[in-house]
Amino acid sequence: MPHADTADTCIDARHISKMYGRTSAVDDVTFRVQRGRVFGFLGPNGAGKSTTIKMLTTLVRPTSGDISILGIDAVKRPLRVRQRIGVVLQQPSYEPTLSVEKALDKYGMMWGVPGGTRRDRTESLLEEFDLAGVRSRRNEDLSIGQRRRVQVAREFMHDMDLLFLDEPTVGLDPNARRDLLDYLQNRVRATGLSIFYTTHILTEAEYLCDEIAIMNRGRLLEVDTPDALKAKLGDEKTIKIHLPYRPPNIRDLLSGMDGCRIEFGGDHRFGGGGGSRTGSRAAITIRSSESELVLLRVLGILRENRIEIEDLSAVPTSLEEIFLNMTEELKGQQGGPDAGAGGDGGGRRNSRRGGRRA
Repeated sequence: MPHADTADTCIDARHISKMYGRTSAVDDVTFRVQRGRVFGFLGPNGAGKSTTIKMLTTLVRPTSGDISILGIDAVKRPLRVRQRIGVVLQQPSYEPTLSVEKALDKYGMMWGVPGGTRRDRTESLLEEFDLAGVRSRRNEDLSIGQRRRVQVAREFMHDMDLLFLDEPTVGLDPNARRDLLDYLQNRVRATGLSIFYTTHILTEAEYLCDEIAIMNRGRLLEVDTPDALKAKLGDEKTIKIHLPYRPPNIRDLLSGMDGCRIEFGGDHRFGGGGGSRTGSRAAITIRSSESELVLLRVLGILRENRIEIEDLSAVPTSLEEIFLNMTEELKGQQGGPDAGAGGDGGGRRNSRRGGRRA
């Protein structure tokens, strides 16, 4: 039955799990998505993203748990859900012998869109997705990126309240990727469309999404806004110092500093043997949540030893670094890369973060 407080909620997933035999693809996942927002579902390949989206779109029944989509029980009334959503899955889906223009028109017709509206939408989408120049070309003669654009564009031939996009930018070049993200942002602002967006590209999620869930090995690790995730989990700053040469004793000088992690680069023999003022440039990368204090100490040591600095920069930890740190930590908790999906490590992470389930 529909869950409470559905007026502002387009997705309400509670304790959903999916087992394939003895393998847990999705393990006790709970989250809620507000209407009119872009919700990013982030994780590496094999994290359980596609299985989750298939359960939410009624293509796969959950082994356990409840799913409400737009106030409709998705397990008991899947057809009603399908009438109000759009879905673009990872798998290529196109009719090879149809032209781009006819493919869009046919898809609209399948959804019962009137002829005049179909013509208007076809023309608009051909322009928006940069497909006007190949409108008469058959799908089988398109590039991979063009086919993907057709697959995404045709979903906008019909009206919907909620759109599921499963890694929609696969095969797109950087310009086409940014154009698609901008188009999605504009549709959300103009129409109030809700979007569930899965990706493993961190910059996409940070650019597009209002809220992000991070998933790994079938477990939900965090749910929050991009800024809140960076504030909560990315309080470190990264300091990069470039030196014009490789000092011979730099490792010894900076060893033993508390409250930071230091990496040396620029030369695979960095810090070994005799230094050279004519050798390759050297780099010091420092990560610390007390970056200002650490930087002052490092600069003092370099100055005392008359070591020249070529340039220096300090940047906040990126969403990508947060994601990599979280997934690496979970991997370590679960005993390495061969640990089973949904193991105890994921549960411990979820518990320590306080079950951040929106």
